[in-house]
Amino acid sequence: MKYLLDTHIWLWSLLEPDRLDEKIVQVLEDKSNEFFISPITVWETLILSEKRKIELSLSPNEWIDESLRRSPVKEAKLSHTIAIKSVEIDTNIEKS
Repeated sequence: MKYLLDTHIWLWSLLEPDRLDEKIVQVLEDKSNEFFISPITVWETLILSEKRKIELSLSPNEWIDESLRRSPVKEAKLSHTIAIKSVEIDTNIEKS
């Protein structure tokens, strides 16, 4: 299955995995799943760092580069069509 990770799930999986619900951990650990993040997630991460809402071990740009290398995520292309379709997705993971 394909999943678009929101910013907090991606960040928690890298910085604070204990904050993740067990069902989300199971999804993230399933090797048959594909994970994507939006370019907006990278932007939000940089903003959170700039506002000191999160603490990164490297400079923000280095941390992003390193995290993208070690995290099994792909870049989700963002377009108007995708934005419109995104509201049609059932995001309640407990239903699956």
